[in-house]
Amino acid sequence: MNVRRRHISGIAVTAAAAVGLGTLSACSSDSSAAGNTDKFDVVASFYPMQYLAEQIGGDHVNVTTLTEPGQEPHDLELSAKQTAQMGEADAVLYLKTLQPAVDEAVGQADVKTKIDAATLTKLEDHGSVEHDHGHDHGGEEHAAEEHSEEAHSEEEEHALDPHVWLDPVKYAEIAEGVATAFEKADPDNAADYRKNADALTKKLADLDTAYKDGLANTDTKVFFTNHAAFGYLAERYGLTQEAINGLDPESEPSPARIKELQDEAKADGVTTVFYETLVSDKTAKTLAKDAGLKTDVLDPLEGITDKSKGDDYIAVMESNLKALEAALGAN
Repeated sequence: MNVRRRHISGIAVTAAAAVGLGTLSACSSDSSAAGNTDKFDVVASFYPMQYLAEQIGGDHVNVTTLTEPGQEPHDLELSAKQTAQMGEADAVLYLKTLQPAVDEAVGQADVKTKIDAATLTKLEDHGSVEHDHGHDHGGEEHAAEEHSEEAHSEEEEHALDPHVWLDPVKYAEIAEGVATAFEKADPDNAADYRKNADALTKKLADLDTAYKDGLANTDTKVFFTNHAAFGYLAERYGLTQEAINGLDPESEPSPARIKELQDEAKADGVTTVFYETLVSDKTAKTLAKDAGLKTDVLDPLEGITDKSKGDDYIAVMESNLKALEAALGAN
């Protein structure tokens, strides 16, 4: 992921005045795929957006996703077919800054309803491995010296963390905004969208309660993770995330960073290094072995695969809670 392209659009959700079911944007002549069904056609950028569209849209929507299961969403490149599909859709739902290729395609697509999830909640600066912004929300602020020279010239603004869906409260805020956009774009089914959104926000409120209760009393509040995806979750539940790699899951930590984490594991009673299903676990396992720690999966929910511990957002978040309770010594 290119953390240097983290400016958030100030443009609010653009909702179409009244898109009839299955109506296509005026420019489309040779229509196919996503925009040619008798339902409200939504293109979602990656799994957390797909889940919202399906849950809120129910039977009234046809959802296609740009990121295949098992594909690392940060590095997504779009095919010509996918770009064309976007142009045929009634709505596109994405999270600006997470996938630069999607941002670019959305900017060029003639879609009436463009829903940027980043405008539906407040994104925060949790620091980044490339640039120390002086914030201490989760420990990702340690600058990796090997990246700093290239980063300084390009990254003038703060890096905003896009991983908002891992905080059930913020995810619920996004769900509300998506429902409102769907209601405006497809008013014939507005009542159902509202009812479905209410059911989803209730599920997310229950999930939030489970996290609050489950993590209220723990032996330690610090957890190590391969990829700094859990800043919002850590902040919500009073935890400290120490990331090996920062916001970019593919970057390599410096030897100094590894030594720092080993020392901190001893000082803070850390038992476990978490890794994720879509990215190599090599670095996490090396650190764990050197520091005498266990490893486990903490899923950033960027996609559901056969390896996921659950078949949808709620189930995987419940698995993540169990993993955190075990690692932190919940009592």
